Amino acid sequence: MATKQIPYGITDFERIRTENYYYVDKTRYIAEVERGASFFFLIRPRRFGKSLFLNIMRWYYDINKTDRFEELFGGLYIASHPTPERGKYLVLDFNFSEVNPDPKQLIRSFDDHCATRFQEFAYFYERFFSPDFREELEKRDHADEKLNYLLSEASRRNLPIYLFIDEYDNFTNAILANAGELSYKQLTHGTGFFRYFFNKLKGGATGNGPIKRMFITGVSPVTMDDVTSGFNIGVNMTTDFRFNGIIGFTEAEVREMLAYYKEETGFEDSVDRLIEIMKPWYDNYHFSEKCLNEPMYNSDMVLYFISNYLPLKSAPDKMIDNNIRTDYNKLRHLIRLDKRLGVNASIIQEIVNNGETNAIIKDAFPAEDIIKPDNFKSLLYYFGLLSIKGTKRGDTLLGIPNLTVREQLYSYLIAAYKEADIFSLELYELHDLVKGMAYDGDWKPVFEYFAAELERQSAIREFIEGEAHVKGFLLAYLGMIRTYILYPEYEANKGYADFYMMPDLIHQPEIAYSYIVEVKYARRDAADTEIETLKAEAAIQLRRYAADPRVHTTKGETELRLITLVFKGWELVVCETSLP
Repeated sequence: MATKQIPYGITDFERIRTENYYYVDKTRYIAEVERGASFFFLIRPRRFGKSLFLNIMRWYYDINKTDRFEELFGGLYIASHPTPERGKYLVLDFNFSEVNPDPKQLIRSFDDHCATRFQEFAYFYERFFSPDFREELEKRDHADEKLNYLLSEASRRNLPIYLFIDEYDNFTNAILANAGELSYKQLTHGTGFFRYFFNKLKGGATGNGPIKRMFITGVSPVTMDDVTSGFNIGVNMTTDFRFNGIIGFTEAEVREMLAYYKEETGFEDSVDRLIEIMKPWYDNYHFSEKCLNEPMYNSDMVLYFISNYLPLKSAPDKMIDNNIRTDYNKLRHLIRLDKRLGVNASIIQEIVNNGETNAIIKDAFPAEDIIKPDNFKSLLYYFGLLSIKGTKRGDTLLGIPNLTVREQLYSYLIAAYKEADIFSLELYELHDLVKGMAYDGDWKPVFEYFAAELERQSAIREFIEGEAHVKGFLLAYLGMIRTYILYPEYEANKGYADFYMMPDLIHQPEIAYSYIVEVKYARRDAADTEIETLKAEAAIQLRRYAADPRVHTTKGETELRLITLVFKGWELVVCETSLP
């Protein structure tokens, strides 16, 4: 049999099963969903596999698809463990990512999308209704009118409906980000049509209504909270431990996939080696405090890597899929950083500096309250920019899951500096300087460039206050240059130097130098003796980090240099190097 194709970007379960694609079996979660809630609400980051799972559920529960059960589900977990509700429903599904978020086109586009879904529903299930059902449905002009008629006719005939909504908040998030809060509220508050639509869904799901089950996905609970008085029956199962692995891949699943392709194609790298390459970039998402031993890989990123790896038998030049970058850029407009770098910008900076933050994850909050710290941190968690690490002093401890996300946070902080009109660097110039640092050992111009720009761009100075701010500033900009992979202190042990500039030898094997950097900060009126004390402390921390086995493992044949930077206010007064 031919080697299975890689289902990168494919959300059609039928195609995966009939056209020889590799499938990671998630069907055991079907029974868990049935037991978990009748009206199921699941939030996961973008490009994590939500749409495929919904498509699987549609095929499983559709009363019209029972004759294809063995063809599509044969050999999977659910084939030998079917549930009593298999093939018992009429399925009505929506995908609101298909709705045009342009405010001028929105209502028409929403009506058109819903009309298409209702027409398909009538076509597939007309045998269960009166002969004129399709014709009568067509006569209704708007989505809410069509929905009313459909639900009324299904109720009269005791026909059970399973409702699926994928990306329920896609166009509302776009409206909130691009058109503003007023336009958003016109959709979701008062007599807004989206609020009214969900109110109709609630009517169809309560009492003797025909909607017996729902499965709704999105990327945040914000819109659901804002339409909550119109729809308050869904149960948010996002952080329920039973569903930590419902979307994405476990490491065991990734290893099994890699082992399959190694056997089929005979590539030289071991599975362990490929896991070593992929894990720092794609792994470490936890969606429940009770599942810290089951980190999840982003499935889209894994499939991107494998589809690029197999043709050349080497890692892709770009470890981050451009589609992921595009989605994170869209989300950035929802992550509101006020123009004077207030609380939320400080939260981003804290996360960049420390790699973690304490929070209380909120199940729901309205758009107008996004700026509140716990809501803001919760939003970062739902978007996949933070993940659960554990607990600390009774609160949830959230951390940066991987290098992909860390790069996005660096870009957000840089954008905040620029949009607040307090600081901007030309990355192409910094890129050239870092190349000299990597290949020629010419490291000092990099930090002198930073120091000169701090001196020149005076608006940043009021924000350069303390070692943490200086370090976050350096991390954000250096982290955008792909010659090195930055590992801050929090990735090692406390008491180490601030960050290790690990050479990216996978993509640039000719790099000749690696670096460990320690940043110290003194007040502008600090005495010389204090500066000397800081230098001595830096030397100890640098040597401690240099002795870390991971440094010796990852630096390859590069020459390791230790750099001490001491800022006196915004002035760089010490810029020295030493050997381990």
